[in-house]
Amino acid sequence: MADLETRIAQGRGDAPADRVLRGGRILDLVTGDLLEGDVAICGDTIVGILEDYEAGEVIDVSGLILVPGFIDTHLHIESSLVTPFEFDRCVTPRGVTTAICDPHEIANVIGAAGIRYFQEASAHTLMDIRVQLSSCVPSTHMETAGAELLAEDLAPLMGHPSGIGLAEFMNYPGVIHRDPEAMKKLRLFEGGHVDGHCPLLSGKDLNAYVAAGIRTEHEATSAGEALEKLRKGMRVLIRDGSVSKDMHALQPLLSERTAPYMCLCTDDRNPLDIAEHGHLDYMIRTMIALGTPPLAAYRAATLSAAEAFGLKDRGMIAPGKRADIVAIDSLEGCHAQMVLAGGVVATDAAFAARGSVESVGRGSVKAPRLVPGQFRAIGNREETDVIGIREGQILTDHLRETIAIEDGDKRPDAARDLVRIAVAERHGKNGNVATGFVKGFGLQSGAIASTVCHDHHNIACVGVDYDDMALAANRLEEIEGGFVVARGGDILAELALPVAGLMSLAPFEEVRDRLVELRAAARSLGVTLEEPFLQLAFLALPVIPSLKITDRGMVDVLKFEIIPG
Repeated sequence: MADLETRIAQGRGDAPADRVLRGGRILDLVTGDLLEGDVAICGDTIVGILEDYEAGEVIDVSGLILVPGFIDTHLHIESSLVTPFEFDRCVTPRGVTTAICDPHEIANVIGAAGIRYFQEASAHTLMDIRVQLSSCVPSTHMETAGAELLAEDLAPLMGHPSGIGLAEFMNYPGVIHRDPEAMKKLRLFEGGHVDGHCPLLSGKDLNAYVAAGIRTEHEATSAGEALEKLRKGMRVLIRDGSVSKDMHALQPLLSERTAPYMCLCTDDRNPLDIAEHGHLDYMIRTMIALGTPPLAAYRAATLSAAEAFGLKDRGMIAPGKRADIVAIDSLEGCHAQMVLAGGVVATDAAFAARGSVESVGRGSVKAPRLVPGQFRAIGNREETDVIGIREGQILTDHLRETIAIEDGDKRPDAARDLVRIAVAERHGKNGNVATGFVKGFGLQSGAIASTVCHDHHNIACVGVDYDDMALAANRLEEIEGGFVVARGGDILAELALPVAGLMSLAPFEEVRDRLVELRAAARSLGVTLEEPFLQLAFLALPVIPSLKITDRGMVDVLKFEIIPG
């Protein structure tokens, strides 16, 4: 930041500004008016608006509307399948200038080293990456993760310039039942910012959770659920990711009256969806098309987000604010024509000039070699618990189906859309393999396997052929993790994710192209889901109702217990 006297001098016009944006109209987030006048910038800070300024550089933005940079209030950059640097290059040109991330995906694989990787990377990206400290590693006691982070492990990570507070507290049963370790973490951040995660929590249990000092919620999936949480003091983050798509359900709740208390987030969104649809820019234009007032949509994406997370230096185009500015074609279109992040224009040259950080988490897939027989589902009851997929949500249904036992095995039944799901521990801890059934993939042949397996990131695999399941799962170790599609003894498509089994080292464009190939390969197996890979990943997350699977077995999330075999 330029020194105080220089900022004042340039703001007053006693000295030329470093840079001026001229000819555009500024969106006033207080009134919704479009205002004419220059925007003067000194270093990374806006020092003047609505007046005429001289400058060392004048950028003509005639015909464009200037809005504050967008703030993604909750995401896991690892779920973009690329490094923080490629995420920056992929998303900043779409207007996202602040990303508030929880690196608990990589932390579940390699622990505190994963969080430090993101903290170090944040010093070099154009966008401002804010790194929350992961609260639940692992998310529960019902899974085997690669690491565990206790309160004493988080304490040394506090105080980093990228930090805001404690990331989503997923173990909501631990909060409301006052689990000692949960209490230690909450006390460590008492009086600071703590993000929430409490799907379907209501009534007195919700009161207790919020009373613990937890401020935000991104898991609301209906307007009624979101309204109760707003009324109880939580900031609700409207989410639209590659799998979790709650925007249409919550959009009717976003108005000029509620916008100060609502924000936008993506949670988990991959480069193919970003290329095909967009990021927060997609959410803004979609909600406006659905009837949301433009002022409400842009306020939720900017000023409300900044206020919810205590980022007092951004969220408006106003003197003293960080020069995060997006020049768009129209309020309704929300197509970025130019982006400034901290006063730097997001260009290829600016991205090329960034520093870098060495990648971490290589060689993280340490699973024993799997054989087809390990994918059998042994049981002595024909009535079977089955995970029911809800496309576009990470909530699942707890179904019960009658499945015949043949030679001690319950076989997949593609005709009934009952396919095998398995989770195999891959961190070199115990070699667990758990099997079950899932309905909703449409799979007719072959298998799909992945090391993106929330949040413990073991190997998740679905299939109708045990040989193909073993082939796909074993291939993951050879490529250091990723996605694999197999059929008839052949690998049809794959994407290597060698950074902790979660992120590629390739440019985001290459990852996008590989995802196109993977989706096509999955469709050739009969898969009907738009995004089968992340949908599979969330079937292993035991903090989202109703039925999930981990390496330790099928989990009844509502009872918070593993179903006895």
